[in-house]
Amino acid sequence: MLDLGRLRALHAVAVHGSVAAAATALGYTPSAVSQQITKLERETRTTLLERRGRGVALTDEAKHLAGTAEELLAIVERAETTLEERRGQPTGRLTIAAFPSAARGLMPGVLAELARHPALDARLTEVDPHLSVDLVARGMTDLAVAHDWDIAPLPAPDGVEQEYLGDDLCDLLVPEGHPLASLASVRREDLAGQRWICQPPGTVCHDWLIRTLRATGNEPDLVHQAEENHTQLALVAAGLGIAVMPRLGRGALPEGVREVPLTPVPRRRLYALWREGAARRPSIAATVGALRGACG
Repeated sequence: MLDLGRLRALHAVAVHGSVAAAATALGYTPSAVSQQITKLERETRTTLLERRGRGVALTDEAKHLAGTAEELLAIVERAETTLEERRGQPTGRLTIAAFPSAARGLMPGVLAELARHPALDARLTEVDPHLSVDLVARGMTDLAVAHDWDIAPLPAPDGVEQEYLGDDLCDLLVPEGHPLASLASVRREDLAGQRWICQPPGTVCHDWLIRTLRATGNEPDLVHQAEENHTQLALVAAGLGIAVMPRLGRGALPEGVREVPLTPVPRRRLYALWREGAARRPSIAATVGALRGACG
């Protein structure tokens, strides 16, 4: 009989594309995932992973088995949901994926709230919002906290439910002494010729900045790009450019940085997402309730 834990490991590699990424998603070490795959190869007498350069690729047999594993994991999830629902209390393991600023600004309080349920084992992974939605759809995480902007609405795939949690407002951050620092507010049209600090290409925040400024007839000069908000803040404090940054998880502004309201105010919409029917699980209901309270 095939071991479900080993099938879960194979499915994670198929979803995430590498052993290391699968290990992060599952909360294991890469060595532990590799051992699970090796044991599964012995059980099935089949080669499942092939070396490709510095990584691995699934064989055709592995892809077929990973598809079957997804079906089996869905059946197990339905059984666990029914059991938890019958108990009427949050129990078992609950995996949560959240984008970085939500992981920092929302999840510590939410996880502390969930810790009041002794039979619940809630676990957090920091994941890009658009990737996390796919993880929910594929059954690789139980719940995701994600966001979207007006230029890029967040699609909920078939079989995934979502709840709007609230808005995360954004501000213009400029160095102390900057010509914009003393203004009561700034219009987007007045930002021509500025040197910008932003996230790297491929992120929603980067795309929002580019498209928003181009819509006003301005081509942004992106002088510095950094993923971490704290790195961007340090660059602004050093007088190296200006930035638009959401408030969630931002923390106190460092010395030398001034906050200026933009008109209209940019905002991100925050969502909780889970698989269809999973809201019957007390653990999902408790988590969404805690998120709602944290965003309220």
